Amino acid sequence: MDFARKTKWTLALVIFFLSLLKPLSANVNGINDSTIEEIRVHVGLIIDTQSWVGKIVYSCISMAITDFYDQNSHYRTKLVLHTRDSEGDPLLLLSHALVLLESVKLDAIIVAENSAGLKILAELGSRVKIPVISLFAAAPSLPFSEYPYLLQIGENDSTRAKIISTLVESFTWRSVILISEDNDSARQILSNVIASFEATGVRIALHITLLASSTNEEIIEQLKKLMNLQTSVYVVHMSPVLASRLFLNAKRIGMISQGYAWITTDVITNFMNSMDPSVIESMQGVVGFKPHIPASKEVRKFAIRWKSKNLNEQNLQEMEINVYSIWSYDMAQALATAAESIITRHPDIVRQETRLNMNFTTIRTSQNGLMFIDEISQSRFKGISGGFQLTSGRLIPKEFKIVNLFEGERTIGYWNPENGTTSIMKEKNDTKMNSTSSNKLESVIWPGGIMNIPKGWNLHGKRLRIGVLVNHGFSELINVIRDPQTKETTVNGFCVDVFKEAIKSLDYDVHYEFIPFVDANGQLAGTYDDLILQVYYKNYDAVVGDTTIFSFRFSHVDFTMPYTDLGIGIVVPKSNKSSMWIFLQPLTGSMWITTTAFFVFTGFVVWLIESPINDEFQGSRCQQIGMIFWYSFSTLVFAYKEKLLSNLSKFVVIIWVFAVLVITSSYTATLASMLTVQRIQSSSREDYVGSQSLVPHAIRNLKNENPRRMQYRSPEEYDDALRRGSKNGGVSAIIDEIPYLKVFLAKYPADYTMIKSKATSGIPKRFPTSARHIRCNSEAKRGRKAANDGK
Repeated sequence: MDFARKTKWTLALVIFFLSLLKPLSANVNGINDSTIEEIRVHVGLIIDTQSWVGKIVYSCISMAITDFYDQNSHYRTKLVLHTRDSEGDPLLLLSHALVLLESVKLDAIIVAENSAGLKILAELGSRVKIPVISLFAAAPSLPFSEYPYLLQIGENDSTRAKIISTLVESFTWRSVILISEDNDSARQILSNVIASFEATGVRIALHITLLASSTNEEIIEQLKKLMNLQTSVYVVHMSPVLASRLFLNAKRIGMISQGYAWITTDVITNFMNSMDPSVIESMQGVVGFKPHIPASKEVRKFAIRWKSKNLNEQNLQEMEINVYSIWSYDMAQALATAAESIITRHPDIVRQETRLNMNFTTIRTSQNGLMFIDEISQSRFKGISGGFQLTSGRLIPKEFKIVNLFEGERTIGYWNPENGTTSIMKEKNDTKMNSTSSNKLESVIWPGGIMNIPKGWNLHGKRLRIGVLVNHGFSELINVIRDPQTKETTVNGFCVDVFKEAIKSLDYDVHYEFIPFVDANGQLAGTYDDLILQVYYKNYDAVVGDTTIFSFRFSHVDFTMPYTDLGIGIVVPKSNKSSMWIFLQPLTGSMWITTTAFFVFTGFVVWLIESPINDEFQGSRCQQIGMIFWYSFSTLVFAYKEKLLSNLSKFVVIIWVFAVLVITSSYTATLASMLTVQRIQSSSREDYVGSQSLVPHAIRNLKNENPRRMQYRSPEEYDDALRRGSKNGGVSAIIDEIPYLKVFLAKYPADYTMIKSKATSGIPKRFPTSARHIRCNSEAKRGRKAANDGK
């Protein structure tokens, strides 16, 4: 009985405890049901893990996700990255995207660097209705209206083209060569650059493309083709890896040197600091542009944290944070924020999905993709880059930095769509702006270490053929010497020296060779006119020498400005008469007698009129005779002091003073002429004059009626002819152009003198007399015209 009672009490206690445990169990279940369930948002990240862009993008996005959820640990959503390596292959990129869509319920796809497959991937994103975020700066600009599920970071090709156009116009270049990678982005930027150049008059001389798989030999082959062109301004738009090989090979063949100019787009400029030192060395003097984010505490802290986080990563420790790294970080946080916002507003939508049959595979489609796009597009927050905001599906920089790479990266200015080029002093409230002038840019150090702006054209790779006339007589001006043993030709002289100095003053190298104008026997092949025609026929590129400028030659060639004295001169022997009585020669004997008689007669008439009334003309007989002679002769130098009282005597003196003025002036001029040069009676039929046989045009129209002209070819022949004179088979004077006469007088300074005469030849007004100069041919003329257009 006791046992049964105990059993009943035991059973009652068990039932009682079980009844107590049941509510507790219910409470526990209630707690589990109310626990916040973590919702994972799957994001596919497809990058080239071996590239600079891929490494930095992966590092920054991973860092952004970690930082975001450390700060927002209460969020229900969690971004989960599914990283795949595209190896830079667009087919592998698409393959990874399809596999992820089939195996994982993706909510977004992030792709970096590979632009070739972006358009197809954007189409795929529209089909499966999930956002596709492109972090590749050189991706083609796809319109948001056609691809509503595509979001892009970086400027579009239209903006790049405007910056390129502004830079080219700032440095007054008129022709450029575009070098790009062979992909859709390059083809698109070409049309935009051409459109931007139309308003400025700049033209694209050539556009060449290089494959990412191009060998060094193929790159060098393309560069050598560029060296043969006159344009020396290159705009480079390609991936950093291909650009590194391009500049290394350009440096190797001498294209990173004086006279060249290189401009890189942001695709390259953004990664300059992360390139190999050998590549940086090959890019000295390059000018580039890239998006600009103003310095701030957030940017500095992020850079320090990123460096610290990747300090042990051998692949990242040499790299530098750039603007795309910061944008990638902000974009990842915008994506995480959008995911949480969607879950908060629509808690059940992430559980909805359908399957899409694409014939070759069946993949999942998302129902919240459009909401993702809307949330990200409308995101407004202050990120590391500043105000984060998308415009038509693209994150576009508000300002660009223009830099010059020379022993480090130097900022030389800024550019923005509203104001164009702005000075680096803008940060000091300098509001001066100019969108078309380089004076708002700091001084640029160009390839070769020069400060002068390259002209934009050169003759690199072309050896100019310079024609010279063999003039054996006046070797001081132009002299051609041919070594009979080595067959080598040496050209020197004043004209050659001027030409060489002009070449040295250029900002680029000009290769040339002098070619004498001779026939197969080494004899002169023709006249100066024949040589100029050879330039017209393009057998020579230029002529250097003593070539006179005549109007009839302008129809064939163009001339430089003259660099010697102009005009025609006459050389005659100096007078050998050195008699002490030479002062008597200007007047003849009868003229001396007549003049003396009038002296005495004038003095006598004045004395006769004044002596009765003027005390100064009175006195003893001797004093009065002396006054007659003294007064007449004193009028020669107007030194008379006697005061005349009679008006009649004053009238006589006036007539006499006028006659004295005429006589003294005539005497002085004649005596001066006799003391310097023996007068030439050029109208005399008995006198001969000499000239050069090689320059008949120079004296063809000179007003000289003497038809007796002798032709000579050297200073020595001139000297011999002048010494013999016209009566002994020589000449009385030499008529020639002043440069030749100066050479002649330099050899015989004591025996001859020169009289300059006004030229009356058919020379244009802007060249009133003849000249010796350098002549540039049609090839060089086009180059000079291009340079003048850029000034």
